[in-house]
Amino acid sequence: MKPNRHISSVIALLFAAQLASAAEPLTLGPDGTRRELFVDGHLIANMTGGAKLHLHRPEPKEVVLTTDAPWEGNTSAYYTIFRDGELYRMYYRASHWDTEAKKATHREVTCYAESRDGIHWVKPKLGLFEFNGSRENNIVVDGLGTHCFVAFKDGNPDSPPEARYRGIARGRPVGKKGLYIFESPDGIRWRLTRDEPVITEGAFDSQNLAFWDAHTRQYREYHRTFVNGVRAIMTGTSSDFIHWTKPVLLTYQEGIPMQHLYTNAVQPYGRAPHLLIGFPTRYLPEEGQRVEPTLMISRDGLRFHRWLEPVVPESAPKDRGGNRSNYMAWGLVEIPGRPNHLSVYATEAYYTGPDSRVRRFEYRKDGFVSLRGSAQGGVLITKLIKLGRLADRLTLNYRANQGGQVRVGLYQPNGTAIPGHSLSECRPLTGDQLNQTVMWKSVSGNIVGKTNADISHLRRNHPAVRLRFELKNADLFSLQFQPWLR
Repeated sequence: MKPNRHISSVIALLFAAQLASAAEPLTLGPDGTRRELFVDGHLIANMTGGAKLHLHRPEPKEVVLTTDAPWEGNTSAYYTIFRDGELYRMYYRASHWDTEAKKATHREVTCYAESRDGIHWVKPKLGLFEFNGSRENNIVVDGLGTHCFVAFKDGNPDSPPEARYRGIARGRPVGKKGLYIFESPDGIRWRLTRDEPVITEGAFDSQNLAFWDAHTRQYREYHRTFVNGVRAIMTGTSSDFIHWTKPVLLTYQEGIPMQHLYTNAVQPYGRAPHLLIGFPTRYLPEEGQRVEPTLMISRDGLRFHRWLEPVVPESAPKDRGGNRSNYMAWGLVEIPGRPNHLSVYATEAYYTGPDSRVRRFEYRKDGFVSLRGSAQGGVLITKLIKLGRLADRLTLNYRANQGGQVRVGLYQPNGTAIPGHSLSECRPLTGDQLNQTVMWKSVSGNIVGKTNADISHLRRNHPAVRLRFELKNADLFSLQFQPWLR
């Protein structure tokens, strides 16, 4: 019992310290049901004991594409993958480099592949462009923009049918310096939207990208530049995809070193659209020009929390240690038969060839970063959180290892437990669950049912609460207040 009394004393002191600064409670969306991930320190007031934020790596899976066509080759790169209804679409640069002659063997083109499951990909014979006397190929763009063409399906409800799909690309091998924009009614047949580049400040020799941000209802773009000779990332926004704000540099948390960031792979996270998830490729010229994808997260599109550890290290499957041979594709998708997971893709065998490859990797949903409790246990106290009008119950995405568990209590701003919902009254959560409703014990000590999970009645007298988590040999990935089905 003494260790429990000690922990309680420490927690009480921490709560008292928090009272000194009465910050406004966090609002989890308009109705209080926004999913929140433990990917940064946004929710955290204090962590004690063996509690820490832990970066996770996706699990390597199968090779899904090999660039073995005559117009493809060992320097095919800059992959874009997204789901479009029941179809998965892929766009990429096709190119080849003769390592002995030290020159390209043919012109760069942009290619297209599609899949029904995100694993088995088909390169359709589209008949759009001629290569070596034949139109039996999957080329969708030839000429301007082929060095690093990126496509996306426009989620803007006001976008016209002829621009259902949009693209952005550097003006290479022809055209002026800058980013040009494209449009397509079907994702296959593309045309320039404007004859001049719409963004001209930057370096652009990278996977520059853009998308419709449904959360802020605007287009965002992310592209490469240089700062004192170091590769960096810039961003801008637009209401119409044509006129863009002056680009500004991304910023990061205090103490993060300045490093070469080649690509960025920033995208809204579908399960929590207010979060932007990026997989910037760190370029290490002093280490044989090798590259490694990392992770960064933003809540405003400008300031990012960047993790230094690689998410796809060289220790992943073979052929990742060479020059530029470990790029993350732009895309994060759920595939059939894997409802609890999300797939990302990364390249391998770049330059080394004879062909390059794309390999699938798999994350647990919300599983980029977790709040991890050690075998000895750890405690996290959140900032004040407003209970929204539909916050009827609390659900958690967590994994408890053997002998581990998660408990959570609801506490008033002054640190006093809300009767019936304290940490000690919480039913321990064990096993592995993506969306588990938290329950508390009844007066008799039993778990009765919905009434023991229902927190809707708390909103009147407790409009804002702190959550106190106790984790033992467990990972907590996300939380969400949810309504009861009505």
